[in-house]
Amino acid sequence: MTSTSPQRIFITGGASGFGFALATHYAKQGWRVAIGDISDEQGHLAATELGKLNPKTEARYLHCNVTQESDLAKAMAVLKRDWDGLDVIVNNAGVAQVGAIDTVDMQDWQWITDINVFGVVRGCKHAVPLFKHQGSGYIVNIASMAGLLDVPNMAAYNATKAAVVSISETLQHELAPHNIGVSVVCPSFFRTNLGATMRSTVPGMDKTLDKLMSKSTLSADDIAQVVAKAIEKRQFYVIPHANARRIWRLKTWLPRRWYARMMQKQTAKLRGKSA
Repeated sequence: MTSTSPQRIFITGGASGFGFALATHYAKQGWRVAIGDISDEQGHLAATELGKLNPKTEARYLHCNVTQESDLAKAMAVLKRDWDGLDVIVNNAGVAQVGAIDTVDMQDWQWITDINVFGVVRGCKHAVPLFKHQGSGYIVNIASMAGLLDVPNMAAYNATKAAVVSISETLQHELAPHNIGVSVVCPSFFRTNLGATMRSTVPGMDKTLDKLMSKSTLSADDIAQVVAKAIEKRQFYVIPHANARRIWRLKTWLPRRWYARMMQKQTAKLRGKSA
């Protein structure tokens, strides 16, 4: 990252949930914090709140629909003009879709892919030229443990998050010669607002999601702290939940049939049935 002081960060989906938690962390540190979101009212309120956290903080809201490439291009142009650049971009905006492969409409596949995959692509595409021009920069892509594991009835969500992991892995190599760092964040369930826009063909999934979120030992603020430390250390894989790290290692080490059996048991348990 650059030596410019104060540091500058832009977070998509930053007006609420995890994005706002991360913005809050950096606002308290006196960074220049820009949040992008599709809700103008919530975005302006969030920026006002962030600006009160530290006298040194400059917080601003930029309208940003990640399905619109022009919004990401404009955001980078505005930050280059007003802040003389950017140090960190966090591609955080995302949505969820739950359902068996034969019950999910193709329109829902297109919807989630446009946001979760192409939203990240658009953010990276327009931040990288600015970072190359500066000679430094840092990309944080928010994926999910769904991108590393394979939970049944979540093919669309799993696939989009796996794509974010793959894009991030590729960019780590591609951008290293330009002094541009990359982290990919893969949290498990935690209390956030993901359910507000979730689409599902599974009855009662909203209650199930709420139950899973309530069991998390980590809050959005906790995960924001983990991500901030990872950026400082230039850590690539960021997996905040210890149990998720354990399961990921088991997937890597175990024969596929053993891991698949374990996942099937976990899924049956979640449904309240015997495996």
